[in-house]
Amino acid sequence: MITAENKAKAIAAVQKSKQDVGSAEVQVSVLTARIKEITEHLKVNKQDHKARRGLIQMVGRRKRLLSYLERKDFAGYKALITQLGLRK
Repeated sequence: MITAENKAKAIAAVQKSKQDVGSAEVQVSVLTARIKEITEHLKVNKQDHKARRGLIQMVGRRKRLLSYLERKDFAGYKALITQLGLRK
């Protein structure tokens, strides 16, 4: 589970204004932080199938958000994936 501090850091890294907490960029950033934590959890707990299913769902949601960003704002999409260290 992502802590409030880590979530705030993920939001602050990409938000456009102080009130921006739900844009696609912010959602991708928060999902990326959660995916990293669950991936580390699954390295230790290999038999946690419910966490693995949740991870797959989060990856799919992030993929859909990134494809939306790629269609709507390609320059912003490129900046976001380089900032978060993602690959296409």
